[in-house]
Amino acid sequence: MRGAEGAAFAEIMRRHREPIYRMIRGHIGDPEEALDLTQDCFLAAFQHLGGYDGNRPLRAWLTSVAINKSRDWMRRRRVRQILTFASALPFDTIENVQDQTPAVDVATGDRAELARLWQAVARLPAALKETLLLRTVEGLSQSETAAALAISEKAVETRLYRARARLGEILEII
Repeated sequence: MRGAEGAAFAEIMRRHREPIYRMIRGHIGDPEEALDLTQDCFLAAFQHLGGYDGNRPLRAWLTSVAINKSRDWMRRRRVRQILTFASALPFDTIENVQDQTPAVDVATGDRAELARLWQAVARLPAALKETLLLRTVEGLSQSETAAALAISEKAVETRLYRARARLGEILEII
């Protein structure tokens, strides 16, 4: 990055890095990996700046890039987990694997509750998680969320309703 272009993009990063980080963290559930993905997101955005449609809100475009980076990370993680799991255990011992979900009584205090909530959000299906994060965590309007996800405003409303209901169900079991 050089000159005015570099300074302009640095300002874009300064303005949007926190909301993009929070969205990615909520999507993948891992704060350290979210830092790396946030950097990847801004690098990809800079590399594809020529493809940005100026008629579209910048935040919606950056959010789309972040969502795609998060989805890619989740896919790669699932493949690694499957390969690791498959190579570590014989198939006849798979049914004896213990559930590592922490008990409800372990989640005490504000930090534990917040961690529990992030864990529950991470378990939501991607479409519901993305909508919930953009509307409630990032405070995007219904139309901004619709633009970021390339869906209708009615779909945003429906997904948000379903996300909240599902989040309640998940919180009851963790």
